[in-house]
Amino acid sequence: MVPRSILHSALVLATVGAVLVAAPGCAGSRELVGDYTVSVPAGTIPSADREFRAAWIATVANIDWPSRPGLPIRDQQHELRAMLQQAAAMRLNAVVLQVRPAADAFYRDGLEPVSYYLTGVEGADPGWDPLEFAVEEAHGLGLELHAWFNPYRAGHPTGKDPSSGHVRVAHPDWVVRYGDLWWLDPGHPGAREHSLRVIEDVVRRYDLDGIHVDDYFYPYPVQDSTGRRVEFPDSLSRRAAVAAGESRPVDEWRRHNVDVFIRAMYERTKAIKPWVKVGISPFGIWRPGHPEGIRGFDQYEGLYADARLWLREGWVDYFTPQLYWALDSSGQPYEKLLAWWVGENVVGRHLWPGNYVSRVIPAGGGDWTPGEIVGQVETTRRYTDGNVHFSMRALMPGPGLDAALSRSVYRAPALVPATDWLGGSPPGVPTAAVRLLGSRTVLDLRPSAQGDEPFAWHVRLLHGKRWTIRVLPGHERAIPLERLPDRVVVSAVNRLGQEGPNVDVRP
Repeated sequence: MVPRSILHSALVLATVGAVLVAAPGCAGSRELVGDYTVSVPAGTIPSADREFRAAWIATVANIDWPSRPGLPIRDQQHELRAMLQQAAAMRLNAVVLQVRPAADAFYRDGLEPVSYYLTGVEGADPGWDPLEFAVEEAHGLGLELHAWFNPYRAGHPTGKDPSSGHVRVAHPDWVVRYGDLWWLDPGHPGAREHSLRVIEDVVRRYDLDGIHVDDYFYPYPVQDSTGRRVEFPDSLSRRAAVAAGESRPVDEWRRHNVDVFIRAMYERTKAIKPWVKVGISPFGIWRPGHPEGIRGFDQYEGLYADARLWLREGWVDYFTPQLYWALDSSGQPYEKLLAWWVGENVVGRHLWPGNYVSRVIPAGGGDWTPGEIVGQVETTRRYTDGNVHFSMRALMPGPGLDAALSRSVYRAPALVPATDWLGGSPPGVPTAAVRLLGSRTVLDLRPSAQGDEPFAWHVRLLHGKRWTIRVLPGHERAIPLERLPDRVVVSAVNRLGQEGPNVDVRP
């Protein structure tokens, strides 16, 4: 069997070094996917960009992966691997994989049954651990892996009847029916604690880079046949809370229930693994009129989600408001909303907006061109340093968005922005050497004896007056080079994005 490190080296150089693109301002020059060739003033060492580039991989209703429930294991792995490879080839640096779509699991031996969307039979042994596989494959490609949880949804109309281990069967008093969805009641302390324990279990057992929850807190309102809003059926938990001394009005109580969950999720994650980033992607409008002129759904009143509070209190490490509208939207203009959220980021957390890339494909609406998404990324860069794209199927070969991004805003590799408030220390000085092995030129890399293994290598190669920039997975030790460079500058980057000192090699 070929060693895994060699397989990943070959894969990275194949997927990260195959497409030729003209470097900006350099007529006749070329670069490889994952490389970036640039001229800088003499004596200057160039650096990779700092930008979070991620895509959601949705599993609920088999939106992205797997393509249908009950695929053979080999096909499930092939599909997921292809998505991760595509993300790396596009120079993304993270994926956000949905591991708990409806109080179920895309991993083994957890507190909830394995998902129907994976096996076709809820609770059946999948025969492998998808999350363990995803972490290993993603890290092998230099991608961060964030586990995405829905904290309250307990049943979806595309699913099947729950198994005996599902919360709807084991704890029916925690669950209510609302419209065509089943929902863990956010006002029930047992339901809230169960979801927190599920997240804690996954954080403990898997080598994650982040955890993530989306915009589903209390559910989006349902209307009856007359068009009137149906009240969420939480009268039992409300009555118990009032009996225990709760005096807030019901709307404030519901928001408080969500606030308690968000804060506890952040604090408990940090108590287990401080380096695991916590992200939230709320609905993109906090309240209509904020900023002035913004119209649309009021998540503060409708979902009982005070998303601005969570950002201002720093109960997140990154915040991804779902700005799913066009640049020229009249009631929800992308740039105006983004600027408002940036202004609310008073404690300086990462702010990486979500983009609705699925509107480029027919199944997602099909009314946007790739140029709309390119323009949104360019607009984002005027305010902050990252984007998260929904969802991965729109970035696969076919719709053309992958090529449009790779040839424009993502033509250069990028390191994930540093998350310094989580502690950590930059890696030490690595050891680097260029060796000639017969007809091959190889860059040998070894991490410093002090500190953790690097998550990424930041490599700069000088040929004549031109530099080539590469960002490579930190497990790589022998990097094949096309030709002997005049100079090599290498630094190690840890999983918090903190970069160590350069080592400067002149072969």
